[in-house]
Order: sequence, then C-alpha cells, then structure tokens
Amino acid sequence: MDSASYWLMFFSAALAINISPGPDLIYVLSRTVAEGRKVGFASLLGIWTGALVHVSAAALGLSAILATSEIAFAAVKYVGAAYLIYLGIKALRAKTPVLEAMPAARRTTPWMAYRQGVSVDILNPKAAIFFLAFLPQFVRPELGHVPAQIMLLGLLVIALAVVVESSAMLMAACLTKALRGNVRISAWLQRIFGSVLIGLGVRLALIGRAQA
Repeated sequence: MDSASYWLMFFSAALAINISPGPDLIYVLSRTVAEGRKVGFASLLGIWTGALVHVSAAALGLSAILATSEIAFAAVKYVGAAYLIYLGIKALRAKTPVLEAMPAARRTTPWMAYRQGVSVDILNPKAAIFFLAFLPQFVRPELGHVPAQIMLLGLLVIALAVVVESSAMLMAACLTKALRGNVRISAWLQRIFGSVLIGLGVRLALIGRAQA
C-alpha cells in the first residue's frame, strides 16, 4: 500500500469514528447545553486529555491489561459508571438551574468541568480498548519504532477529534444561548443533562468486554 492510500484509509476511518456520536461527545454536548460554551470547551479539553492518556497507555502496551483482564476491566468500568451516575444525580438534585444569575460559588467552573472530563474519559475502559484495537491496524512494521507510531497515530486521531468535537460543541452552544435565559427551559436542560449522565453511567455498567 502506498503512502497516499495508507493515509487516506487512516484519516477516513478516524474521521468516521469521530463523527459518530459516542459517549464522550454526548457528554460534552449535554454539558454545553446545560451550562454554556466555557464549561463545554473545558469538558472537551478534559476529554482530549483523557484520550491522550489512553493513547500513551496503548503505546506502552498497558491497555492490553484491560483487554485481557476481566477484573481490571470490570474495576475501571464500574468506577467510571458510578462517577457518571454520581454527576447525573448531583445535577438532578441541584436546587437552582444553571443560569447566569446563579451565585458564582455554585456554578461549575471550567476547571471543575475539565477535571470531570478527564475522569469521564480515563474511567471509560472502552476508550482504552478502542485505541488498543484501532491504532495497531495502521502500524507499519517495516518502519520500526512501533510505540512511536502508535503515539503519532493516536495524536492524529485526537487532532481530528479537536476539529469535529469543537465544531459540534460550538453549534450546541449557539443553539442554546438564547434558551438559557429562560428559567423554566434552563431547569429542563439541567434535568436532561442529569438524565443523560445517568443513562451513560448505566450503559457503561452494562457493557461487556466483547462489546467494547
């Protein structure tokens, strides 16, 4: 396979994966709709940081542990599911919707959103196994330095995610900017956000290694 065909196949596959709405993108969009562009972008930064951790683990071979160990996979899966459900319940129990009028001390800060995004991605074993399964398919043994190749390919996947997910987040922010000034609609957005998180947590808890 020549270089042009190789890169065309890789970027086509990576773009298709990034365009398909996965748990990370759904999480970020729901966060953006509920709390605005700054929080949404901070969540995205957290997701990308978590993805970088998974790429590094794939390059070092650490992700293979999750792929082969039922105990390790289950531990990460249930911790991640519990964290998502906790965030969802916290959002549903909030007495005040996320509005501009909310006291600053009670808002989700960008730093909080970033940390949550990192945790959501790192505690998703599906993400680790995805990179472990996807990236080696495009490694060219004749070039050597397999870990370095996996790292480079992973960074390119994340770079595409930056473009695709940032665009989706900005569209969501524009569509909901006017709505967040309405108290009733804002309350419903808060409930939807909490429900989405709980749904993602339950989905993660129920998935098995064969589905990852």
